[in-house]
Amino acid sequence: MNRIALAVIACAAVAAAGLAAGSTAAAEKDPWVVYEGGDGPGKGKHVVLLAGDDEYRSEELIPQLAKIAAVRHGFRCTVIWAIDPQTGELAPAVKDNMPGLEALEKADLMVMFLRFRALPDDQMKRIMDYTNSGRPIMALRTSTHAFNYPGKSDSPYAKYTFNSKDPKGGYGRQVLGETWAGHYGKHNSESTLGLIPDAAKDHPIVRGIDKVWGPSDVYTITTLEGECTPLVMGQPLAGMTPDSPPNNDKKPVPVAWTKTFTGTSGKASRVFTTTMGHGHDLKDEGFRRLLINAIYWCVGMEDKVPAKANVDLVGEYDPNAIGTKTAKKGLKPEDFRLP
Repeated sequence: MNRIALAVIACAAVAAAGLAAGSTAAAEKDPWVVYEGGDGPGKGKHVVLLAGDDEYRSEELIPQLAKIAAVRHGFRCTVIWAIDPQTGELAPAVKDNMPGLEALEKADLMVMFLRFRALPDDQMKRIMDYTNSGRPIMALRTSTHAFNYPGKSDSPYAKYTFNSKDPKGGYGRQVLGETWAGHYGKHNSESTLGLIPDAAKDHPIVRGIDKVWGPSDVYTITTLEGECTPLVMGQPLAGMTPDSPPNNDKKPVPVAWTKTFTGTSGKASRVFTTTMGHGHDLKDEGFRRLLINAIYWCVGMEDKVPAKANVDLVGEYDPNAIGTKTAKKGLKPEDFRLP
């Protein structure tokens, strides 16, 4: 090979290296994170997870859930956060900015953990386009009241506000089965013991689960809207530990269920909703397994749900206390990338 040919090859190699470095640099600056997943059963499926809650530490829970789904089960996972447009930092209290929602265009599953968002029309359109597409939806805790537009809002999406009259109960009630109706268990003093009713024991979402526990309190349920099937019944406990006695004055109510939703496309979508989701709920193995099993079910892979799914935490997981002013400061999406 002559010197000219060698020089051309060398230049091409340098250019390719530069492009690769540029791509890595660009990824580091993206206000979202992608976990590519491995060779597990979920390989080839893309899960997009939205962390936009300012109370229950979704900004920490959601990326840990995504890591488990990717590392332990092979799903490709994209995590999208509420972001401060000035600093690029995670900002749960910023209710009108979640960059990266274009990832929903090619998603196989949308996982929501949102609370009282008032997103601009271009971002909200992406969520609603997905919602109406017939593809599956999975929703955690405050997603029953995911949206809350100001009373004088002229957004065409303001009707999805949690207390909307038309459609009744907004997005939460119509799509997920219930909207915000209050605390049934006493907030921060009555935890939740989740029990599997006999009628649901053979459902793949609860496979390998005897019970779940979490420091979240049980939410009030009025009447589940649409074709809903309760899978986990939440018994309020008179204390904040798994061995606390039940509050026998409060009967169990649904804290996890499935639903069918048919949007404007005319295609029916699978929906899984749980009103659990306190950041420290994810420390419970049973709750982690519930969520991972639900991902399998949502994407139509219920036959692949393991007898007892591996839901070991990936790396360190120690979320801050719940509260609207207790989020960790200065975090950026790159802080959650896998090594």
